[in-house]
Amino acid sequence: MTTTVEMSLFDKIGGAPAVEAAVDKFYDKVLADERIKRFFINTDMAKQRQHQKAFLTYAFGGQPGYNGRGMREAHKPLVMRLGLNDTHFDAVVENLATTLSELGVSDELIGEVAKIAESIRDDVLCR
Repeated sequence: MTTTVEMSLFDKIGGAPAVEAAVDKFYDKVLADERIKRFFINTDMAKQRQHQKAFLTYAFGGQPGYNGRGMREAHKPLVMRLGLNDTHFDAVVENLATTLSELGVSDELIGEVAKIAESIRDDVLCR
């Protein structure tokens, strides 16, 4: 009897090299986006990129755990002091989808990424 093991989203999009490329290109877009760049003014972007790579690796099924701060804890100051809201969240998701599309990720897989993003919206926005 053979069992079929389904590939993780992480593997489907190309593994660590793909996540690395996507995060770097994504933050280039975010930092140029007038809607959301202000949220990153005082952010150590090298550290932020590393956190995001680790988080996406976990969220896409590439590793079993994530050691970073929780979404609520990490984003609460942005919600409380800078008014982070759904419009900003949508801009982030849009930039991520555009990035993945430019890197040749299929619409189907971008849809999976969007579902993952939606699953953490309320935590990011501290609701």
